[in-house]
Amino acid sequence: MNNKNKIKTLISSAIPLPVENIDTDQIIPARFLKATSKKNFGENLFRDWRFNKKNELNLDFVLNNKKYSGEILVSGSNFGCGSSREHAAWALKDYGFKVIISSFFADIFKMNALNNNILPIQVSDETLEIIFNKIYNKPDIKFEVDLPNQTLKFNNNSINFDIDQYKKTCLINGYDDIDFLVSKKEKINNFISLKC
Repeated sequence: MNNKNKIKTLISSAIPLPVENIDTDQIIPARFLKATSKKNFGENLFRDWRFNKKNELNLDFVLNNKKYSGEILVSGSNFGCGSSREHAAWALKDYGFKVIISSFFADIFKMNALNNNILPIQVSDETLEIIFNKIYNKPDIKFEVDLPNQTLKFNNNSINFDIDQYKKTCLINGYDDIDFLVSKKEKINNFISLKC
Protein backbone atom coordinates (compact mmCIF):
# COMPACT_ATOMS: atom_id res chain seq x y z
CA MET A 1 0.00 0.00 0.00
CA ASN A 2 1.27 3.45 -0.92
CA ASN A 3 -0.28 6.47 0.79
CA LYS A 4 0.62 8.78 -2.10
CA ASN A 5 -1.54 6.61 -4.37
CA LYS A 6 -4.67 7.17 -2.30
CA ILE A 7 -7.42 9.19 -3.92
CA LYS A 8 -10.33 10.27 -1.75
CA THR A 9 -10.86 13.90 -2.58
CA LEU A 10 -8.83 16.04 -4.92
CA ILE A 11 -9.13 19.76 -5.52
CA SER A 12 -7.11 20.91 -8.50
CA SER A 13 -7.08 23.04 -11.59
CA ALA A 14 -7.05 21.18 -14.91
CA ILE A 15 -5.18 21.05 -18.20
CA PRO A 16 -7.37 21.05 -21.33
CA LEU A 17 -6.45 18.81 -24.26
CA PRO A 18 -9.48 18.87 -26.59
CA VAL A 19 -8.18 16.28 -29.00
CA GLU A 20 -10.23 13.18 -29.85
CA ASN A 21 -8.87 9.68 -30.37
CA ILE A 22 -5.60 10.21 -28.51
CA ASP A 23 -3.93 6.83 -28.76
CA THR A 24 -1.33 5.27 -26.51
CA ASP A 25 1.45 5.91 -29.02
CA GLN A 26 0.74 9.63 -28.78
CA ILE A 27 0.66 9.41 -24.99
CA ILE A 28 4.03 7.60 -24.87
CA PRO A 29 5.74 6.85 -28.20
CA ALA A 30 6.91 3.28 -28.78
CA ARG A 31 10.60 4.22 -28.86
CA PHE A 32 10.43 4.96 -25.11
CA LEU A 33 9.08 1.57 -24.05
CA LYS A 34 12.41 -0.12 -23.37
CA ALA A 35 12.38 0.37 -19.59
CA THR A 36 10.41 -1.91 -17.30
CA SER A 37 10.45 0.41 -14.28
CA LYS A 38 7.56 2.85 -14.01
CA LYS A 39 9.92 5.70 -13.16
CA ASN A 40 10.74 8.61 -15.48
CA PHE A 41 8.10 7.82 -18.09
CA GLY A 42 6.57 11.24 -17.44
CA GLU A 43 9.57 12.86 -19.13
CA ASN A 44 8.33 11.52 -22.45
CA LEU A 45 4.59 11.98 -21.98
CA PHE A 46 3.17 13.34 -25.27
CA ARG A 47 6.81 13.59 -26.40
CA ASP A 48 6.11 14.25 -30.06
CA TRP A 49 3.63 17.00 -29.16
CA ARG A 50 5.63 18.59 -26.33
CA PHE A 51 8.85 18.82 -28.35
CA ASN A 52 9.59 19.71 -31.97
CA LYS A 53 11.98 17.82 -34.27
CA LYS A 54 14.90 19.85 -32.93
CA ASN A 55 14.05 18.57 -29.43
CA GLU A 56 12.95 22.04 -28.35
CA LEU A 57 9.78 22.72 -26.36
CA ASN A 58 6.75 23.25 -28.55
CA LEU A 59 5.32 26.33 -26.86
CA ASP A 60 2.00 25.86 -28.65
CA PHE A 61 1.32 22.58 -26.83
CA VAL A 62 -0.88 22.92 -23.76
CA LEU A 63 1.45 21.10 -21.34
CA ASN A 64 4.07 23.74 -22.13
CA ASN A 65 1.64 26.61 -21.54
CA LYS A 66 2.20 28.02 -18.04
CA LYS A 67 -1.36 29.32 -18.03
CA TYR A 68 -2.57 25.76 -17.38
CA SER A 69 -1.56 23.43 -14.57
CA GLY A 70 -2.98 20.81 -12.25
CA GLU A 71 -3.34 17.13 -11.49
CA ILE A 72 -6.38 16.74 -13.76
CA LEU A 73 -6.18 16.23 -17.53
CA VAL A 74 -9.33 16.95 -19.54
CA SER A 75 -9.28 15.27 -22.94
CA GLY A 76 -11.41 14.76 -25.99
CA SER A 77 -13.39 11.59 -26.57
CA ASN A 78 -11.88 8.11 -26.98
CA PHE A 79 -8.82 8.76 -24.84
CA GLY A 80 -6.26 5.93 -24.68
CA CYS A 81 -7.28 4.08 -27.83
CA GLY A 82 -4.80 2.04 -29.86
CA SER A 83 -2.45 -0.48 -28.29
CA SER A 84 -2.86 -1.93 -24.82
CA ARG A 85 0.47 -0.62 -23.49
CA GLU A 86 0.32 0.02 -19.77
CA HIS A 87 3.22 2.46 -20.20
CA ALA A 88 0.67 5.11 -21.20
CA ALA A 89 -0.80 5.03 -17.69
CA TRP A 90 2.72 4.95 -16.21
CA ALA A 91 3.65 8.11 -18.13
CA LEU A 92 0.52 10.00 -17.09
CA LYS A 93 0.99 8.99 -13.45
CA ASP A 94 4.69 9.82 -13.42
CA TYR A 95 3.97 13.24 -14.94
CA GLY A 96 1.64 13.95 -12.03
CA PHE A 97 -1.89 13.34 -13.28
CA LYS A 98 -4.27 11.73 -10.79
CA VAL A 99 -7.54 12.21 -12.69
CA ILE A 100 -8.42 12.18 -16.38
CA ILE A 101 -11.77 13.46 -17.59
CA SER A 102 -13.16 12.49 -20.99
CA SER A 103 -16.46 11.57 -22.61
CA PHE A 104 -15.11 8.12 -23.52
CA PHE A 105 -12.12 5.94 -22.61
CA ALA A 106 -10.76 2.92 -24.42
CA ASP A 107 -11.54 -0.09 -22.20
CA ILE A 108 -8.00 -1.42 -21.81
CA PHE A 109 -6.59 2.03 -21.10
CA LYS A 110 -9.30 2.62 -18.49
CA MET A 111 -8.33 -0.57 -16.67
CA ASN A 112 -4.62 0.26 -16.91
CA ALA A 113 -5.33 3.71 -15.47
CA LEU A 114 -7.28 2.30 -12.53
CA ASN A 115 -4.56 -0.30 -11.90
CA ASN A 116 -2.04 2.55 -11.68
CA ASN A 117 -4.08 4.71 -9.30
CA ILE A 118 -5.38 7.14 -11.91
CA LEU A 119 -9.09 7.90 -11.78
CA PRO A 120 -10.75 8.10 -15.21
CA ILE A 121 -13.99 10.09 -14.99
CA GLN A 122 -16.37 9.69 -17.91
CA VAL A 123 -18.82 12.53 -18.53
CA SER A 124 -21.28 13.32 -21.31
CA ASP A 125 -20.15 15.13 -24.44
CA GLU A 126 -22.18 18.14 -23.32
CA THR A 127 -20.56 18.21 -19.88
CA LEU A 128 -17.11 17.84 -21.43
CA GLU A 129 -17.76 20.88 -23.61
CA ILE A 130 -18.87 22.87 -20.55
CA ILE A 131 -15.69 21.85 -18.69
CA PHE A 132 -13.45 22.93 -21.59
CA ASN A 133 -15.22 26.30 -21.78
CA LYS A 134 -14.88 26.84 -18.02
CA ILE A 135 -11.13 26.16 -18.18
CA TYR A 136 -10.62 28.45 -21.20
CA ASN A 137 -12.57 31.26 -19.50
CA LYS A 138 -10.81 30.79 -16.16
CA PRO A 139 -7.62 28.67 -16.37
CA ASP A 140 -7.23 28.51 -12.58
CA ILE A 141 -10.76 27.19 -11.99
CA LYS A 142 -10.74 24.44 -9.36
CA PHE A 143 -12.42 21.08 -9.78
CA GLU A 144 -13.32 18.97 -6.75
CA VAL A 145 -13.24 15.22 -7.20
CA ASP A 146 -15.00 13.39 -4.37
CA LEU A 147 -14.38 9.69 -4.94
CA PRO A 148 -16.31 8.31 -1.92
CA ASN A 149 -19.44 10.15 -3.15
CA GLN A 150 -18.52 9.76 -6.83
CA THR A 151 -19.00 13.42 -7.67
CA LEU A 152 -17.16 15.98 -9.77
CA LYS A 153 -17.88 19.57 -8.73
CA PHE A 154 -16.97 22.90 -10.30
CA ASN A 155 -18.67 26.27 -9.87
CA ASN A 156 -22.30 25.36 -9.16
CA ASN A 157 -22.14 22.09 -11.09
CA SER A 158 -22.14 18.67 -9.46
CA ILE A 159 -21.83 15.62 -11.69
CA ASN A 160 -22.04 12.00 -10.62
CA PHE A 161 -19.69 9.48 -12.18
CA ASP A 162 -19.55 5.68 -12.23
CA ILE A 163 -16.70 3.50 -11.05
CA ASP A 164 -16.29 -0.21 -10.36
CA GLN A 165 -16.72 -0.61 -6.59
CA TYR A 166 -13.66 -2.85 -6.22
CA LYS A 167 -11.47 -0.30 -8.01
CA LYS A 168 -13.03 2.48 -5.94
CA THR A 169 -11.96 0.68 -2.76
CA CYS A 170 -8.45 0.24 -4.15
CA LEU A 171 -8.11 3.91 -5.11
CA ILE A 172 -9.43 5.20 -1.78
CA ASN A 173 -7.00 2.99 0.14
CA GLY A 174 -4.04 3.20 -2.25
CA TYR A 175 -4.23 -0.58 -2.83
CA ASP A 176 -3.00 -2.62 -5.72
CA ASP A 177 -4.55 -6.08 -6.17
CA ILE A 178 -2.10 -7.70 -3.73
CA ASP A 179 -2.65 -5.01 -1.09
CA PHE A 180 -6.39 -5.61 -1.36
CA LEU A 181 -5.94 -9.33 -0.70
CA VAL A 182 -3.63 -8.62 2.25
CA SER A 183 -6.29 -6.29 3.68
CA LYS A 184 -8.68 -9.27 3.67
CA LYS A 185 -6.16 -11.62 5.33
CA GLU A 186 -8.15 -12.04 8.54
CA LYS A 187 -11.37 -12.81 6.67
CA ILE A 188 -9.53 -15.24 4.38
CA ASN A 189 -7.97 -17.03 7.36
CA ASN A 190 -11.35 -17.22 9.11
CA PHE A 191 -12.94 -18.68 5.97
CA ILE A 192 -10.14 -21.25 5.64
CA SER A 193 -10.45 -22.27 9.28
CA LEU A 194 -14.19 -22.81 8.85
CA LYS A 195 -13.58 -25.08 5.86
CA CYS A 196 -10.93 -27.19 7.64
